[in-house]
Order: sequence, then structure tokens, then C-alpha cells
Amino acid sequence: MNTIFVVDDNSTNLLLADELLSDDYEVITMASVPKMFELIEKITPDLILLDIMMPDVSGFDALEQLKADIRYKEIPVIFLTSKTDEAAETKGFEMGIADFITKPFFAPVLLSRIKSILQSKSAD
Repeated sequence: MNTIFVVDDNSTNLLLADELLSDDYEVITMASVPKMFELIEKITPDLILLDIMMPDVSGFDALEQLKADIRYKEIPVIFLTSKTDEAAETKGFEMGIADFITKPFFAPVLLSRIKSILQSKSAD
């Protein structure tokens, strides 16, 4: 079973993502980027859903750290965020995100995008 990290400072979003994904994936939720980096040392996820606007470390900064580390740079990251400006989306894709989904998200679309990204990753 594929493991997905969900990183968001909003506990409602974490609960919603867990409920939506846990039938098909091993879901590990966390409320901060530092927690993600602590856990990623022990468990390497197959995909990360990452909020951009976080209190300690932004999603952009977290993505930059992931892409700079040879151990984690191939992990697909989906920005799942309420930030809807084109500049943020463009910057995310330039930095290497796999997808950009705005909240509130439509559950079937999120599930389809996750499935597609994981299938293409396993085909590599």
C-alpha cells in the first residue's frame, strides 16, 4: 500500500484528507513541516500533499528542501492549498511539484490525480 504524507496546519483538513484517502492508502497526517522532516527520516512516503501557507516553514521552503536532498527529490509533491494566485502555481511547477490543487477540493478529482501520479511514478 502506498504511503501518503498530508502536511497541513489545519486539523479539519488533515481529518478530511485522512477520511478520504485511508481506504486506499497508508495516510500519515502532520501539522507542520518540521514534523514532516522528522518523520521522513524513518518513513519515505510515495507522495506528499503539502499546504503552501504554513506557520513555521512555508510549502515552498519545504519543497526546496525536499528537492535539494537526493533521498527525497523524487517524491511527488502536490500542493493542496487555498492560495489561488497564478504566480504561486507557476512557482510551484517551476520548483518541481507534481500537481497544484486548490481547497476546497473536489474529492474525486483529488483521488484521480493522486492515482495518476502514483501510477506514473511506478511506471518509471
